Amino acid sequence: MKLESLPKSKETKAKKIVGRGPGSGMGKTSTRGENGQKSRSGASINAWFQGGQSPLYRRLPKRGFNNARFAIKYATINLDDLEKFFNNNDVVTPELLKERGIIKKQLSGVKVLANGNLTKALTVKAQRFSTNAINKIEKAGGKTEVI
Repeated sequence: MKLESLPKSKETKAKKIVGRGPGSGMGKTSTRGENGQKSRSGASINAWFQGGQSPLYRRLPKRGFNNARFAIKYATINLDDLEKFFNNNDVVTPELLKERGIIKKQLSGVKVLANGNLTKALTVKAQRFSTNAINKIEKAGGKTEVI
């Protein structure tokens, strides 16, 4: 092995000089090739950039835990529905509401809302009531029971 055949170390290796004309061998495009996004000065592209197509993390479906499917949902009914479908002194229960087709599903229970007016004295049994619904039912002479 001869001394001149050893690889040059970092300290003695000459720095590459670019952009100094055709005679240097690295002029014109300064070793950056022809046109393109990376040929411009200051070009830096994120590692996850895919050339403008929809990125991989948006093409894949969402996975993992979501609490929304365990949320408590109530079937709602308004006072004007109770006024329309029931007579004076009737007892209103979630089972009766479902049987008569006033609500489609009981879900986690029935909530009575105060939309409309009530003139009949009804005994209403449900899982939840709005405050205004309780006031209107009692004002009409009825009773509310939380199941």
